[in-house]
Amino acid sequence: MFIRTEYGGNSPAGRKEADMGSEGQQDAMDSDANGGASAGRSMQAVVQDTYGSAEVLRLARIARPEVADKNVLVRVRAASLDRGTWHVMSGRPYLLRLGFGLRRPRNPVPGRSLAGTVVEVGSAVTRFSAGDEVYGIGPGSLAEYAVAREDKLARKPVNASFEQAAAVPVSGMTALQALCDAGRVKQGQKVLIIGASGGVGSFAVQLAKALGAEVTGVASTAKLDLVRSLGADHVIDYTVDDFADGERRYDLILDIAGNASLSRLRRALTPSGTVVITGGEEGGDFSGGMNRQFRALALSLFVRQRLTFFVAKERSRDLERLTEFIEAGKATPSIDRVYPLTDAPDAMRHLAAGNARGKIAISI
Repeated sequence: MFIRTEYGGNSPAGRKEADMGSEGQQDAMDSDANGGASAGRSMQAVVQDTYGSAEVLRLARIARPEVADKNVLVRVRAASLDRGTWHVMSGRPYLLRLGFGLRRPRNPVPGRSLAGTVVEVGSAVTRFSAGDEVYGIGPGSLAEYAVAREDKLARKPVNASFEQAAAVPVSGMTALQALCDAGRVKQGQKVLIIGASGGVGSFAVQLAKALGAEVTGVASTAKLDLVRSLGADHVIDYTVDDFADGERRYDLILDIAGNASLSRLRRALTPSGTVVITGGEEGGDFSGGMNRQFRALALSLFVRQRLTFFVAKERSRDLERLTEFIEAGKATPSIDRVYPLTDAPDAMRHLAAGNARGKIAISI
């Protein structure tokens, strides 16, 4: 549960004093657990001590991270959530724990996408200085401060708020690489985006349009209006219609929803088209759907159609390209809701429920 400064007891003054004492004890414990948080060098952060549901998240005061030679210390103004953050919080699929910690996350502060202001730079940093407004990837972004590598940051788009900018990094880079690197999209191609209303999908629709494709977005009934507003030429309500009914075939399919069979995907594809799988939510607790990706690669060896997946890379040059799209008005981060840092568990529940239309931002 979150630790909040609330009023309890029999009188307002007594309730406040008691809770401040309780919070102070927790802060001291959290500081000790993180090597000690000296006065003026601590921060508020969302932390988790174990894997689990949103209930494992709590607010604590911990030590501010230290800056290494090639790193940048950012005063975080906003962060955002994505499915990867949920997976790390929950520890599922279990294969993920090999990289993030077997029994508990190695980094107790969740989050990766951020936007904020540079406070301090390492001795080898050349692209940024104190006061710069930046956005990008910084592990532990659900906190007042986070450290990011210089090569995973870019200057914040001038026409984007901190909340909008924080919504971009993970989802925007995934969409861009799915279309351009893995999908090799070309102008005039017919592109189908399954999961068009989510974080990655909302960027993919806009970027595909900006790159000259004819875009069809697949979403639920309640989210079709959002997909249209993003610029999709056509929409398909998956609760009513089947994208693989044979009426239309596509040069490129981005499967972000992660539950369509390979045979259905191939039926909707042109004879020499490409499927890029970026989601894997239906594969169970152990592999998390990765078995479908590997089966796609194996099948691709024996058919003309190209079936593939990729692991998104975190790099500043893609952020800079996304900045160009945003500043040119060709892509606008779609924000479903903005939560304060204290309500991060509620934000995570909203994400896990699958109700988000676009991105969920956290204001800090």
